[in-house]
Amino acid sequence: MSTYTAPVSSTDDALIGRTLDGRYRVLSRIAEGGMATVYLAVDERLEREVALKVMHRHLASDDTFVSRFRREARSAASLSHPHVVAVYDQGRDGDHVFLAMEHVPGQTLRDVLAEQGALSPRASLDVLDAVLQALSEAHAKGLIHRDVKPENVIINENGTVKVADFGLARAVTSQTMTSSSGVLLGTVAYLSPEQVERGVADARSDVYAAGLVLVEMLTGAKAFTGETPIHVAYQHVHGGVPVPSDRVDGLPPALDDLVAVATARDPDDRPADAGELLGLVRRTRASLSPVALDARPDGIEADRAAHVPTATTALPPHPVTARAYGATARGAEHDDGRSGGGHSDTAALSVPPRPLEGKVVADPRRRGRNWWPAALLSVLLAAATAWFFLLGPGASSTVPSVVDRPQEQAMTAVEEASLTAAVQEAFSEDVAAGTVISVAPGVGDTVARGSEVVLTVSKGKERYEVPDLTGSTRAEAERRLGETNLALGEVGRAFSEDVPEGQVISMDPEPGTSLRRDAEVGLTLSRGRQPIEVPDVTGSPAGDAESALTDLGLQVERGEAQNSRSVPEGSVVSQSPDDGTLFRGDTVTVVVSKGPVMVDVPDVVGKQLGEARRILEDAGLRVEVERAFGGIFGTVRFQEPEDGSVPEGSTVKLTIV
Repeated sequence: MSTYTAPVSSTDDALIGRTLDGRYRVLSRIAEGGMATVYLAVDERLEREVALKVMHRHLASDDTFVSRFRREARSAASLSHPHVVAVYDQGRDGDHVFLAMEHVPGQTLRDVLAEQGALSPRASLDVLDAVLQALSEAHAKGLIHRDVKPENVIINENGTVKVADFGLARAVTSQTMTSSSGVLLGTVAYLSPEQVERGVADARSDVYAAGLVLVEMLTGAKAFTGETPIHVAYQHVHGGVPVPSDRVDGLPPALDDLVAVATARDPDDRPADAGELLGLVRRTRASLSPVALDARPDGIEADRAAHVPTATTALPPHPVTARAYGATARGAEHDDGRSGGGHSDTAALSVPPRPLEGKVVADPRRRGRNWWPAALLSVLLAAATAWFFLLGPGASSTVPSVVDRPQEQAMTAVEEASLTAAVQEAFSEDVAAGTVISVAPGVGDTVARGSEVVLTVSKGKERYEVPDLTGSTRAEAERRLGETNLALGEVGRAFSEDVPEGQVISMDPEPGTSLRRDAEVGLTLSRGRQPIEVPDVTGSPAGDAESALTDLGLQVERGEAQNSRSVPEGSVVSQSPDDGTLFRGDTVTVVVSKGPVMVDVPDVVGKQLGEARRILEDAGLRVEVERAFGGIFGTVRFQEPEDGSVPEGSTVKLTIV
């Protein structure tokens, strides 16, 4: 016997204090929902706290529900993931059908949103990352949650995010919530359009609900509200999911795009499962700056986000682009150009006079005759020096300011500065085509006259045209994109009646669009033809059966009509094939009933019983005998019916006297 003790809630709940299945002692009530009541209990065998989910009695009395519940509980128990509330056990104690689960002390995401309001993008993406990890594990094992909502997301006291109630949303009562009853499964605020319209759900339905939970975390309000569930369901089918930034100013467009992809009305336009959406979430998060991630909506204190206990997902740091540095470099070039305005195109040179050698005193008579050779030599030396530095090999020039000028003007300015212009081209996102981006040597530099100055001229924005990849395989498409300096983006899949499986159906953006180098091009690959489940139309009126089959895209042929005693005339007796899957345009053959074979009733009044019986049975009829006055004569006195036509196998009543 366990020595575990805990305070018991002071409630009049009859289960509190009881031990179910000889093992689980109920301590207190935690919560109550439409399907079950959740209690805190202690597993006395393992001496640990558990959350005991006990089904309501009216559900426990439904054998169909109980068997389905057990099956789904076993499926949920197969999940083992740190972000999934573990299922330990399931059982029954009298009228109480229960499920023993991991007890997670903490708050639901609904509680956090009620207390905090809208969360920061960082906190929202942290929670969504953990939820999608849990859903991805389930989807990989073929399980669908069907009821993703803030109430089923629990944030532990240590910050761990866990998802509860995996698979249990599919356990419904046979009387009120069967597939034919028209009652929708799941919480209406988070139902996908296909669940509302067709009552079907797959992994993409969970993706849709996760997108709505993200909207609620970012904005503090549900995506759709209304006075009645029908009004809310209508909005899922006929209205678009609101853009978060329309409700909360300043949210990055990347979050709007993420919500739009996750909540696309057509499930084929959504990520195929939670794993694909998780990749998008992490790429979106990596593209956001720390400031954008930590931004809080107006009126909500910034430090409140710190109180939301979430486990931060390790993601790559936000990449730093070079564009800001490029602007700084451009500015520096302009500054050099302005500072170079004080430089002269020529140098002021002076030639010192040649010093006299010795102290010889010339003859006064000769002084007038000998001065001119020295003066001539000085002039010649000065001229030679000036020529060398101004016009000869020693001449210099200053690189003119030609940045942001058209190519022809820049070349003219360089040549007027006695320099030689050379041109090279480069792409630029900021400088118009044909305009000088930069110059080497730099503006204002002094160089030898005649030197080469290289002008880098803009070719305009670097753009590449998206090729038409329709019909290509993924490998071929990726190779062609690489050859075009583009990259492969998101790859989705969709059914196609025309494009073989594995080949490209469409691209985003479309062929012919001009994109930057390394821009991503998304592809949609064909999943092949969409299989069509063949419905069972036997017993249905022929017209209804044909409409049901043609509405699915199948062809209908009628076989030779047959008589049938069990199927009314004009209804389907049999079909081929009667189950399995076909493709659009395939044929289903139906055989229509002609009704039973009709036979004329022979008149056997006055005949002996044996002869009358033989005549009627030979006609395909059955005989019922009633004896009057003991029937000692064995003669038929009355028959019913007396005449007319009746279905083969009908009974004729004989009265014998």
